[in-house]
Amino acid sequence: MDSEGENSVYLNSLVSAADSFSDGDIRRTATSSAVQQTLFLIHSDDPTLKVQAAKEIRRLTKTSQRYRRHFSNAVKPLVDMLRSESFESNEAALLALLNLAVKDEGNKINIIDAGALEPIISFLQSENAILQDHATAALLTLSASPATKPIISASGVFSLLVEIIRHGSSQAKADAVMALSNLSTYQDNLLLILRAQPIPSTVSLLKSCKKSSKTTERCTALIESLMCYEEGRNSLISEDGGVLAVVEVLESGSAQSREHAVGALLTMCQSDRAKYREPILREGVIPGLLELTVQGTVKSRTKAQTLLRLLRDTPYPRSELEPDTLENIVSNLISQIDCEEQSGKAKEMLAEMVQVSMEQSLRHLQQRALVCTPADLSVPSCVSKITSK
Repeated sequence: MDSEGENSVYLNSLVSAADSFSDGDIRRTATSSAVQQTLFLIHSDDPTLKVQAAKEIRRLTKTSQRYRRHFSNAVKPLVDMLRSESFESNEAALLALLNLAVKDEGNKINIIDAGALEPIISFLQSENAILQDHATAALLTLSASPATKPIISASGVFSLLVEIIRHGSSQAKADAVMALSNLSTYQDNLLLILRAQPIPSTVSLLKSCKKSSKTTERCTALIESLMCYEEGRNSLISEDGGVLAVVEVLESGSAQSREHAVGALLTMCQSDRAKYREPILREGVIPGLLELTVQGTVKSRTKAQTLLRLLRDTPYPRSELEPDTLENIVSNLISQIDCEEQSGKAKEMLAEMVQVSMEQSLRHLQQRALVCTPADLSVPSCVSKITSK
């Protein structure tokens, strides 16, 4: 066979092979090619090519879990770029590592194991606000993993995060308090966090952010955790507007934030009722607690009712002549409120609470009536007396 015939056979075989590829095969081939080319560039010795590759990794891993897996081998050269003296290299590598770590436990662990923590912590102290912001965001993402929390905690990063909450950009402040909240769940970290004195800056952040925001939720979660220690409670009381900031979240925060807020106040009152009862009452907490007893989560309702009992004149049950009902507890509290505006609002909330309670009870009786036999629906004597009047 001549060379022209051989070429013809070869071309036909290529066409047949191409025809056999599905769209999925083509996409997988293109993906593999892009990954291999980018990995080749990130391992090169040319700083410009490495920055280009890091930017490409950031782009491809922004929303793709598959690409995060594909680029796990890029972690080591990206971490090496963090030690460069070039701002462009630092920024490109930080952002690429940040995307690689999102929702990927393996990459989080690999990033820490590759030695990223030391340069990231140095960026937290950088005078360059951009690097500081990126480093805080990276630390937030890395601190979400149970496997990395012990290593991050041992680095002594708490005081740096508190400093960022105090003086960082608005986004860095939010990321820093969230990172502290993540780390606070690891054993013995609360005492270490307390030593960094986070309450003043956290309260300041709480006052400035929207009550329905995720930042507010993390601030109140952190404050609730710190209320387990006397040092934390004293710090909140000493901070101007500290208790009020928590009460305001209890009134208008998200469901989860309100749960943390009432939990913080309850922990305080349970630890030392005589010391904390008046400061809590003074900030007008009663209307918010009343609303929580009706509209809060299951945990919030229970905590709110318990706190209301602790806040009344005496925490002990009344006599049979004055049953220990929530209405009686609140009436007792209202009688102690000096401010007319607060008292009026509390009375309105009490009336609303009683109305909602009655409606819920009526719905419950109606549901029972649908499933019970007439014998099950015996009318209580007290109801008979009321209806016969």
